[in-house]
Amino acid sequence: MNFAFSEEQDELRRTIRQFLEAKSPSAEVRRLMEGTEGYDPAVWTQMAEQLGLQSLHIPEEFGGQGFTFVELAIVFEEMGRVLLCSPYFATVALATNAILNAGSADDHKALLGGIASGETIATMAFTEPNGKWDTAGITMEATKSGDGYVLNGTKSFVIDGHNADLIVVVARLAGTSGTDGIGFFTVAGDASGLTRTALSTMDQTRKQAKLEFSNVAAAPLGTPGDGFAAFSKTLDQAAVLLSNEMIGGAQFVLDQSVEYAKVRVQFGRPIGSFQAIKHKCADMLLEVESGKSAAYYSAWAAAEDNEELPVVAALAKAYISDAYFHCAAENIQIHGGIGFTWEHDAHLYFKRAKSSEIYLGDATYHRELLAQRIGI
Repeated sequence: MNFAFSEEQDELRRTIRQFLEAKSPSAEVRRLMEGTEGYDPAVWTQMAEQLGLQSLHIPEEFGGQGFTFVELAIVFEEMGRVLLCSPYFATVALATNAILNAGSADDHKALLGGIASGETIATMAFTEPNGKWDTAGITMEATKSGDGYVLNGTKSFVIDGHNADLIVVVARLAGTSGTDGIGFFTVAGDASGLTRTALSTMDQTRKQAKLEFSNVAAAPLGTPGDGFAAFSKTLDQAAVLLSNEMIGGAQFVLDQSVEYAKVRVQFGRPIGSFQAIKHKCADMLLEVESGKSAAYYSAWAAAEDNEELPVVAALAKAYISDAYFHCAAENIQIHGGIGFTWEHDAHLYFKRAKSSEIYLGDATYHRELLAQRIGI
């Protein structure tokens, strides 16, 4: 195992950072978060055509570049640093991985090409109004209809669900419960009987939607009823990528706090010279550096498809959820009065930290999951 990034990976980071700093400055983030779509189609196209980001870890045989989760984690870390408003997480971290994990070779050929080229925005719909993140929360049933299936029910908190051209829906076969009968199904975003409603969210930089299905025709992805392993793996991979995105945001608020502590003068001295501020910054640094270790290790486990993935994914999500939220809150405190204003960006990172903490399960949920997976 190599604990350092290669020269090529460092160059990838520099390239992505340069692109994102140009395309996602604070003013652009604020503009996009006020809109319904929540992203810039021109930037989405540039991401695909100029940088190949949507195709990064898709196998070459299906139109991708064949890189690993380590390179993908670098991209997500840099996106978290600038709060990129984009359906990238929904398309790459959720839908693409679901297709790769659950789909057949024919499914891969049919679906991944459009994602790789940037023509298809995709997402995965699995959470329901009950708010549960595991299979216990999946109550939507898929009923056989001719050569396909029909779906009835509601999916909530679907990231970019109102923007998606392709929706990967997790449902269960009629009469099943628990981990049995879980299946993946694909639905077109404009399918008949599908109603999509954008939700009002605390974190406006990441759009969500409620999807209501009324006899919506769906095509099976892989083998219906045999999707539990693929579902668990997809959520673990998403947790890894979300953890790396969060650590990018945590590093940014740490840097922002340190810089402000250097230039803000109170009582004739920079506030960074006061012990209370020093301790806050030191605690933040410890949390960020520890979080990076967990995030990077989890990315390696995902890249190697290592048996440790379920354990380290839960560990990383639990630790970094707490670390990012604490750093975002301390950033506001260090900035004092200005940190509480709408004009300052501190609240944007605070809201993203909170929404990311809750999404896929909070720290308490993942600590319990970790305990179960290591047999405690």
